[in-house]
Amino acid sequence: MKKNTSGPRFKALLEKAKITTTGFAAFFDTEPQNIHNWYTRGVPAYRMEEVSRLLSVNSDWLKTGEGPQDSKHLRLLDEAGNTFDAQAIRGIYTVVEPTDVKLPLFKEIPIAPGSCKTHVAEDPGQFIRLPKSHLDSLEIKYTDVFCVHMIGNGMGERIEDGSTLAIDRGLTKVIDGEIYAIEHDGMLRIKYLHRMPGNALRLRSYNKAEHPDEIFNAEQIDKQNIRVLGWVFWWSTLNKRRPAVPFL
Repeated sequence: MKKNTSGPRFKALLEKAKITTTGFAAFFDTEPQNIHNWYTRGVPAYRMEEVSRLLSVNSDWLKTGEGPQDSKHLRLLDEAGNTFDAQAIRGIYTVVEPTDVKLPLFKEIPIAPGSCKTHVAEDPGQFIRLPKSHLDSLEIKYTDVFCVHMIGNGMGERIEDGSTLAIDRGLTKVIDGEIYAIEHDGMLRIKYLHRMPGNALRLRSYNKAEHPDEIFNAEQIDKQNIRVLGWVFWWSTLNKRRPAVPFL
């Protein structure tokens, strides 16, 4: 079996196309470090055909450097399932980065069938899509993000009941006055958080008239299973009322 020496050729193809390591990693839904490792270790065998198709090169050439670089019989599939000749795009090695990312949706789910006790967990098969540029602008890893729906009027009129929110699990350290998603003994809550002396925590609502501040000391935080899930960095709100068009 011929040795896999694809690393330098793979790296050169990306450099020629001005595709960054991070960009290619995002396209493959993997970590940039994995792609960086391919530069020295070579493209993994199970990825060789896929990478070769995307870069419009012969997989044997990519693996060993032998034979023709171009694959004259290569066929590609577009998003609609149609095939086209890779020769039409050869010489322009382009990987189109996704313009948005698919993020898992979490919600309160019973911990067991029939149980009244809940926990915050992923809702299987449910996703929300957000522009990748939103995450990039805040230097948020998309693998750290999940979405939830706002429940209740505690944050209205800032965040209305039913709004979709995006949460960054990479930021759980409490920055005073920022909005966080927390799990409170299995209940999903969206609140402004403030640190208090003695490792206490204050939860504050936008709608303070109906939802006064709550302060929990360190013992209560532990006993009531209060856990910061992440920082709320995006939300969308649907206007609940369509304005009436006046008769003209």
